[in-house]
Amino acid sequence: MSGKVKFEQRDTLKEKPEGNLGFGQYFTDYMLSLDYDADKGWHDLKIVPYAPIEVSPAAQGLHYGQAVFEGLKAYKHNGEVVLFRPDQNFKRINDSLARLEMPKVDEELLLDGLKQLVDVERDWVPEGEGQSLYIRPFVFATEGILGVRASHQYKLLIILSPSGAYYGGDTLKTTKIYVEDEYVRAVRGGVGFAKVAGNYAASLLAQTNANQLGYDQVLWLDGVERKYVEEVGSMNIFFVENGKLVTPALNGSILPGITRKSIIELAKELGYEVEERKVGIDELFEAYDKGELTEVFGSGTAAVISPVGVLKYEDREIVINNNEPGEITKKLYDTYTGIQSGKLEDKHGWRVVVPEYK
Repeated sequence: MSGKVKFEQRDTLKEKPEGNLGFGQYFTDYMLSLDYDADKGWHDLKIVPYAPIEVSPAAQGLHYGQAVFEGLKAYKHNGEVVLFRPDQNFKRINDSLARLEMPKVDEELLLDGLKQLVDVERDWVPEGEGQSLYIRPFVFATEGILGVRASHQYKLLIILSPSGAYYGGDTLKTTKIYVEDEYVRAVRGGVGFAKVAGNYAASLLAQTNANQLGYDQVLWLDGVERKYVEEVGSMNIFFVENGKLVTPALNGSILPGITRKSIIELAKELGYEVEERKVGIDELFEAYDKGELTEVFGSGTAAVISPVGVLKYEDREIVINNNEPGEITKKLYDTYTGIQSGKLEDKHGWRVVVPEYK
């Protein structure tokens, strides 16, 4: 271990899971911990045994929602463990922290700590098709006081979970999407662009309703005019119209996805025309009727790329590309995952190899 990170050994190690890993069900032996006090700043970076933590019942994060998180992955190929664009995740967590009046973290220090944590847990990184070690950094307010103000104390943890493909064994399984026209996820000026816990809590009722109707995810419309597409519950969204790749422009209420950003860069390199703009829900259905809407897919860390086979809005349901992944969707998926796995050349320096610190 480097001098920066303390290491607390656990007495016994867990048995590693086998077979179907699911998503976020199992957790490794250790986690990264970092504390904040107003008078000391961020301090006491350490790797500790994964275990329950003690917080005050009056902790402000429990009462007023000062909590942000991130999601990224580690991959193993031929014994090499690799992170994918982790710098972007730590940049975004600082954007989220700033929006909730929480103290920013040292991105380089955190990345170094993450590398050391993943190195300790490298035997937990699965190597099967579609498998990865999911990484969840999160920060929450811990000060035990019921005053409505920014907390003076916080805790940052990074936990790790070996996971399978997000939608099971089929890495490009199509999904059914329900367009939500009653509830609103976010508005400009709010916290929609930040990865804050409350955004996901606010989405759960609509998600449950969609599931009960037989749909996998919710597609949110803008919170003002209720006619422009924004994002899916756990993904950004892309459409192929007349051979062009179209995605809603970032407007302050849409999460700036790192997978989204990478897909746009790769699509341009592959020669596809990409448009980031307002996308009306009525426009999409009109394009479908004209035969111009040929593919739809979501993008995100957990699922990477998720083809959309069915789209339901109001009293109409349409089937995209015979409920099969489209040509552009598959090309982008193969390119993206090919770079992640090292099968294709990484021209951007996105793959960050985790060194062995022993």
